[in-house]
Order: sequence, then C-alpha cells, then structure tokens
Amino acid sequence: MNYYDIIKKPIVTERSMDLIENGKYTFEVDKRATKTEIRAAVETVFGVKVKTVRTMNMVGKLKRQGAHQGRRSNWKKAIVQLTEDSKAIEFFEGME
Repeated sequence: MNYYDIIKKPIVTERSMDLIENGKYTFEVDKRATKTEIRAAVETVFGVKVKTVRTMNMVGKLKRQGAHQGRRSNWKKAIVQLTEDSKAIEFFEGME
C-alpha cells in the first residue's frame, strides 16, 4: 500500500482546528491501515516527526430519502500528535 493511499483526506472541523494548537492533526485514513503505517505515511508525506497516533473506527450514519433507507459507509479517523521539536504541517496553516 502506498503512503498516499493510507491518508485519504484531512478532517477540517471546529474541534480538529482547536486540536492543531496542541500539535494534533486529524485525518481520514484507510480502514485497513495500522497505527505504524499511519505514522510512517504522515512522516513521509509531510516531513514531520510523529509522537503518537490514535485511531477510531467511525460507523456510517443511517440516512433516509422518503421510504428508502440506507447507510453511509464506515470509515477510520486518525488523530496524529507531533513531537514538540517537529515543524507544523503547512497544509493546515492557512485554515486557522
């Protein structure tokens, strides 16, 4: 699996923007990725040092349209904390 396949997209919410002040960045990642693979992907793609990785399996929400009911797909979220001496990820700099 390629490093760019592991990190799908950043998660930009109010809570994730507040976590950036503490050096924590939130990403949607591949469901099959492990913590060590996520750590290696973030360090390689963004050129930073990772302290910890926390992952959560998010359950897709039930959605209805009239009489029809469906479910959004399940996904995995990773919160990556950088070391104190690491530089910030430039992608998030303009969003604060």
